Amino acid sequence: MRRYQKKMARQCLQALGQAHGAVKKALESGNKAGALEILPQCQDAAIQMGTMIEETEGEDFETVKLLEDYCELVFQIYTLVTQNHALNPAKVQKQLKKQIIQVENSINAARERLEVVFLPYKASMWDSLESVWMAADADENCDAYVVPIPYYTRNEDISFGELHYEGDQYPDYVPITSYEEYDFAGRRPDVIFIHNPYDGYNYLTSVHPMFYSSNLKQFTDLLVYIPYYSTAGGMSEGQSSCPAYYNADYIIIQAEKYKKFFDPELPREKLVPLGSPKFDRIIRICNNPPEPPQAWKQKMAGRKVYFYNTSIGGALGNTEAFLKKMEYVFRCFEGRDDACLLWRPHPLLESTFDSMRVRYKEIYLGLKAYFLEHDLGIYDDTPDIAHTIALSDVYIGDAGTSVTSLFGIAGKPMFILKNTIHSAPEEGDWRGEIVRNIPSGKKNSWMVTQGNKLYCAPAGSGKYEYYCDLCEYSYGNYYGPVLEIMGKNYVCPMNAQDIVVVGEGRIEKRIALNPYLEKPGAFYEAIPYEKYLFLLPNFYPAMVRYDTESGELRYVTENLDIFAGIAAGERRCAGACMMGDKLYIASPTTNRVLEVDALSLKQRVLTINQSTPGAYVGIAADQDELWLLPCAGMAVTRWNPKTGKVQEYTDYPEQMTCIHKKYGCECQEIPFSSVAFCGDYVYLAPCFANIFICINKKSGEMTEWIPPVKLPENEKNGYFLTSIVKARFTFIENEEGKRRYQLFSYYDKKYYNVDFERNECREMELDFKPDELRDHEPGFGEYSQWLQYGCEEDAFNSLPNLLDENITGGAFDKKQQTRAYQQIAANNDGTCGENIYSFIRRELQK
Repeated sequence: MRRYQKKMARQCLQALGQAHGAVKKALESGNKAGALEILPQCQDAAIQMGTMIEETEGEDFETVKLLEDYCELVFQIYTLVTQNHALNPAKVQKQLKKQIIQVENSINAARERLEVVFLPYKASMWDSLESVWMAADADENCDAYVVPIPYYTRNEDISFGELHYEGDQYPDYVPITSYEEYDFAGRRPDVIFIHNPYDGYNYLTSVHPMFYSSNLKQFTDLLVYIPYYSTAGGMSEGQSSCPAYYNADYIIIQAEKYKKFFDPELPREKLVPLGSPKFDRIIRICNNPPEPPQAWKQKMAGRKVYFYNTSIGGALGNTEAFLKKMEYVFRCFEGRDDACLLWRPHPLLESTFDSMRVRYKEIYLGLKAYFLEHDLGIYDDTPDIAHTIALSDVYIGDAGTSVTSLFGIAGKPMFILKNTIHSAPEEGDWRGEIVRNIPSGKKNSWMVTQGNKLYCAPAGSGKYEYYCDLCEYSYGNYYGPVLEIMGKNYVCPMNAQDIVVVGEGRIEKRIALNPYLEKPGAFYEAIPYEKYLFLLPNFYPAMVRYDTESGELRYVTENLDIFAGIAAGERRCAGACMMGDKLYIASPTTNRVLEVDALSLKQRVLTINQSTPGAYVGIAADQDELWLLPCAGMAVTRWNPKTGKVQEYTDYPEQMTCIHKKYGCECQEIPFSSVAFCGDYVYLAPCFANIFICINKKSGEMTEWIPPVKLPENEKNGYFLTSIVKARFTFIENEEGKRRYQLFSYYDKKYYNVDFERNECREMELDFKPDELRDHEPGFGEYSQWLQYGCEEDAFNSLPNLLDENITGGAFDKKQQTRAYQQIAANNDGTCGENIYSFIRRELQK
């Protein structure tokens, strides 16, 4: 008998028991009319219950017969009452109760059957539900239905476009029930499993509104969401809060540690760490690889197969770079007899171009046509990614996609591509990635390079030598500047959550911070003041102050919204600086500035009253004034926090323009990166601006400052990647507090001492030994907490190097990769689906 039927039957029996008491009271009070009104209602309820059970269990089912006997008894009592027979009310109730107890016993004795419904929408995402369905289907006491649901692709204006239904694309062994035939209200399944969490809030697609979680919830006792994705360690910020989470009874997550990632408002008991069914399918199929499709066999024969993944995140991040990367990848494989390129675009990639990147659609389609017309490899649009992974040898593509986790669990090599690299490396291109951070320390002695390696230039010589590895991970940009405080060297975290103290060629100790985050982006800047070290948070839920003398860590959690926020669709972090004993943080989204007393940690939120809306990306102190660089708009602001006096500077020379680095269009965002001061003059280094600016503090005149050294207008190539900044001023302060300014050119990674009074720039040596760099190149290894194992494309390990099997650094080690991936998924032995189903069954029995 259906669990739902048992539940309804028990509710009905409870109501009948109450009705029998009412019959007894009516007879005791001589209210025959009342008894005659209630008894037919009892009979109707029993008939409805019997009909419901008979539809699924048949007319010979014992409960049905007992209900017929009950109805006969009710009819006899009704007849006796109408004939004015003297009846013992207590005896009547006892007779009815005895019959109901027999019905109840038969219901309790009946074997309970569950009805479970799975609602996939895209066939390519069926793997996120399949192993749970297999466990349910194998249970003889469960009826499991797979009901694919329709979905819309969205138009450019976000309205519903074409309706799609993929019910004919599932494996042959999966029986499909039409969504038009399954009656949710009538059948009321015990459990509904879904893998789309967005309801109406996805800009690419939408399941039919009938199947929004808010509607499904009314038809079931348990609504369970299982993510359609899996993770190699990190989590997308967009997945922390989705509509279905608040309607679901349970959310299956991959491991315990991911609970921290979800909206704190969600009850923690909703989050159940049981793994990912996607891993079950990969393990099962990779252990027994299928035969490749006939059209693939000749292309794969005798060749290593490279699975090329083009993701939505990559396409939306920097679309032009993404498309150029596709072209470069195609060129690298073209004409090779030893390598087969298997290109599998994300199933919604074309829809993404239709709705969110329309002006690039033709370029994408042109690349696709070139791939197909020139027969460059295998174009894979099959619905089953697991089969494709089983037939592939190597993954190439983005890091930020769940496909990497599937390759990781499968134990196959992953080579992470950088979408900004569009050519093979040239001599010296290693410099673009090794000199990725501005030198730090009082004599520019320290530099953290690719692979979380620390290099040191003794006595500020500019000749950098390997010092130590800062952590076990080969990639991930864990650390930033090295600050020298009271004779100690502190390596400050960016994506890490600890401070590393180094000396004597080794790590002396680690200062662990509270491990709040399970994603990158903990901090964005570190600022020293006397014995204190301040860490400014990006996603970390506190500003941290470390007392280098006592070892005390203080976590400041107020006013965190000032440190970072979304401006013009991008996440921006606040500018910060010290002035006296006060730390000032300028909001990138409002005209607020946070003032923090470095000693007491007391805070004040100050508002700058200016004529144009304020939002700041940089702030610098000049005596008792602060200069603020705009995040949005073009006004440079000069502000005295004591007097409140404000001056704005907007009278730029005519040749000044601002071009967005990512989109290539004119804009009014982040014109400048940094400030330098010399006497009566203020110098601004460009971010999106096309020129440097000099401001005369006395007259307010704004003129172009032309550096006395030729700086490049663009990066040499993709190995010299910079996110948005062209150049930046930094300074070193001597014991008297006098500043010596430097200029760092991001486009060629060169560093200059600047003498503004003489208008001179002298290049500072930033010298590395290429052979030493090669010796410490990570190659394949434990990548980061967010991608457990792999190798990253760079000047030492290019895509042609990979194809030629000429990797510098660690060789691929399947055992090491398997061990690494065991850390990020519960039930990673292929039993996740079984454990999810068992958990849900237990919950239903409570």
